[in-house]
Amino acid sequence: MPIESNARRRLLILPLAAAAMLAGCASLTGPREVEVPLERLQRGLNERFPLQQRALGVFELQLSRPQVAILRDNDRLALAADVAVTSPLLRQALQGSVSLSGRLLVDNVRNAVVLSDARIERFTVGGTDAGTQGQLTAAANVVVERIVRDVPVYHFRPDELRYLGVQYVPTTIHTTRNGLSVRFEPAK
Repeated sequence: MPIESNARRRLLILPLAAAAMLAGCASLTGPREVEVPLERLQRGLNERFPLQQRALGVFELQLSRPQVAILRDNDRLALAADVAVTSPLLRQALQGSVSLSGRLLVDNVRNAVVLSDARIERFTVGGTDAGTQGQLTAAANVVVERIVRDVPVYHFRPDELRYLGVQYVPTTIHTTRNGLSVRFEPAK
C-alpha cells in the first residue's frame, strides 16, 4: 500500500508542479522595464546628424554635433546642436547654435522615442542684425518642427521588443539620472 500511496502523490504533485512552473513563466512575460543609457541616445543621434533643412524658401540650415541631455524634473529631453546658415540673401555663411527641449513620447508605429511639445530654448547666430536674427529664428522654428516630427530620438532594437518569445510594445517612458526608463507590456 505505501507504494501505491507514493504513486498517487506523484500523480497529484506533478500537475501542481506543472501549474506552478507555468505561473512562473507567465510572470516572466509580464510588464518589464528597460533602461536606455544616455550614451546610447547620443550614439543614435550622432548617426542621424548632420541634418540639412530648407526653411522659409530662402534659408538652408545645417544642424551638426548634437548633444543630448536629460531634464529629469519634467520628463523632458534637451537637444543642442551647432547651426550653419546659408542663403542667397546672405553674403557669407553664418554660424551659431540652437538648444531645444521636448517632452518624450513613444511612437509605436515607428518603434521609437520622439519629442513632443518641442520649443526652442535658445537660438543664436553671430554676425546678424536684429531683423535678420528674427527671420533666422522663424526659420529655426520651422526646422525644429521638422526635426521633432521626422527624427526619432531613439529606435527600439528588435531584442527590446521581443523577450522570451513574447512580442512587447513600449507603453510609458520616463527620464532617469542616466537616461531613459521604458516600460514594455506584452502585445495584445
